Amino acid sequence: MGALALLVALLALVGPTGPASAATTEPDPAPTGTVTWTVQPATAEGPDGRISLRHVLDPGATVTEHVTVTNFSERAATFLVYAADGMVSGSGDFDVPGAGATADGGAWVELGEVPGAQRVDGTLELTLDAGAAVTVPLTITVPADATPGDHPAGVVAELVSGDDVRLAARVGTRLHLRVAGDVVAALEPQDVVTRWEPSWNPFAPGTVHVSYRVANTGDVRLAARAVTTLAGPFGAGATEDATDVREVLPGQSALVEAELEMWPVVRATGHVDARPWVVGDDVVDAALRTGTAQVTVWAVPWSQLALLVLVVGGVLGVRWWRRRSARQVQARIDAALAEAGVPGASSDAAGPRTPVA
Repeated sequence: MGALALLVALLALVGPTGPASAATTEPDPAPTGTVTWTVQPATAEGPDGRISLRHVLDPGATVTEHVTVTNFSERAATFLVYAADGMVSGSGDFDVPGAGATADGGAWVELGEVPGAQRVDGTLELTLDAGAAVTVPLTITVPADATPGDHPAGVVAELVSGDDVRLAARVGTRLHLRVAGDVVAALEPQDVVTRWEPSWNPFAPGTVHVSYRVANTGDVRLAARAVTTLAGPFGAGATEDATDVREVLPGQSALVEAELEMWPVVRATGHVDARPWVVGDDVVDAALRTGTAQVTVWAVPWSQLALLVLVVGGVLGVRWWRRRSARQVQARIDAALAEAGVPGASSDAAGPRTPVA
């Protein structure tokens, strides 16, 4: 889900599961087709071209906003409209967990009255004809004790459907809420795990796998450049990996998995840096704090050791075989000389032959 998101939910509608009796008529088939809708920032008159709702408010302040829900489908559809806290999914996309997830910014949003809509557990249920649109007023009230920084939220319209629907979805628009005051912009790499994967080709480098989470320990959203640097003793085999993280919300984290090619230097050390920068049109009046974590990994040269054992074993084996072959040849020579009656021939096996006068 994102600003001006337009998400298509394909609805597979299943007909009656059993045959109709003779006393009843066959029901009309359920409507089929694609349901397409959107939620857009708006004024009271309708969509105004913004890509999201953005406000910087003092604690205790109130502001009025609007969103327009439009049904682009060729049939009527029913939607639940609600506000909820924002999050960034594992794929890096902004989303909301669902209705009722209102512990922070989502709880500050109250939906206004819409003619013909019904309130259901804090949400608005409204039905739109094909091609129809409705504008929903919102009142955003910041608590007097709200902490400075970002409090992300979203306003979504979730498709309401019967039990026969196989797939449903929700779309919405993003609400950037920032409480004015002194903010902290900081990232920190956490839960660092390393793993050495040797190459079984002794003439090729292995791979160091490094996984960690880039945690936003401040109170404003940030992007990150996560850099992993490793090197062996005296800087041997230095290597580096850089990964860009599009967005990390306050109190949340993003998983980073780095792979670095490295020669087996027995023991490699280095560090992981989470370097922050400002996202999009945000303004952050605070120092951007880079977080660092130390990294150590044992890069044992198993394939090279195996090759060394084979080479040394081969050399020793060849020397032993040559000596053994030489003794066998000498033994055969001595035996032949002894059989021919050559004096002193039998002594060759034990040592140098004594000259005969």
